Amino acid sequence: MSPRSWGRLFFGLQAVAGAAWWIAVFTWPGVRTVTLGALDPALVALLDVPLFVLGSALAALGVRAAVWVAAGWTAVVAAGMALYATVTGMAGWGALLMVAAALGSIGAAVLVLTGRVPAEWLLRGPFRFRLAATARPVAHLSRTAVQILVFTAVFLVALPAVIAVVEHRWGLHVPFPVAVRVAGVVLFAVAFALSMWSATAMSMRGEGTPLPSAMPRRLVVAGPYRFVRNPMAVGGIAQGVAVGLMAGSWLVVLYALCGSLVWNALVRPLEEADLEARFGAEFRTYRDRVACWVPRRPRLPV
Repeated sequence: MSPRSWGRLFFGLQAVAGAAWWIAVFTWPGVRTVTLGALDPALVALLDVPLFVLGSALAALGVRAAVWVAAGWTAVVAAGMALYATVTGMAGWGALLMVAAALGSIGAAVLVLTGRVPAEWLLRGPFRFRLAATARPVAHLSRTAVQILVFTAVFLVALPAVIAVVEHRWGLHVPFPVAVRVAGVVLFAVAFALSMWSATAMSMRGEGTPLPSAMPRRLVVAGPYRFVRNPMAVGGIAQGVAVGLMAGSWLVVLYALCGSLVWNALVRPLEEADLEARFGAEFRTYRDRVACWVPRRPRLPV
């Protein structure tokens, strides 16, 4: 299937799901309570049925104007529901579902309107591919340490904290057993050690940093890179999952797993294409012998 077909398929499924949800809202009070709270369903349906359900259906049929309407309306409703759930503490599931629908609608709209997956949009500003400047290994190591601190502060502390607060406020929290939280501590320690090992190998042997704006000048096939091609990504994602387990937040765990999907589907292909362009057969041999995600016994010389 082409990207446009995938986008249209999403809108078609969204139209069906939206229609089924509205039937459930008017049929089962429980569904109405957890997804709309105290909002008047008839008043909401007056706009949502034509703009969300019918708009998605027309977008699935290829009507370009309907794509803008469906995606735009879904984003507006998601923002409104998120605000409503945060202020009132009600309709948390409705807010979560609409946020997911908004993200999906925006992605589907991009596919339908552009006919491709514009992954390069992610590689702008500080994330644009650039070789690291020539410097001593200790300078690269220092720069990498700063990157890790920023990554930790933003993606492992600030964002998970916001998500955990929202999870509680929206009434979505599910208590985790103590054993699960302890497992999160162990996983975080192992993942953190992997990340530090990877960062050191990248800085000392690769003459660069993990950040795209200061990429290594040499292909690193030593250290943890002998076991898996992307140990920094594995370590970072595992730390995100571990933070969710330690915090007792299933939404944080989901956030980390979604991040892994985005990285694998959009960023990794661009990164590997860049490595192949710069290192040619050396990288192709490495790619063929070392797994992408799951560590395995090394097939490279020490």
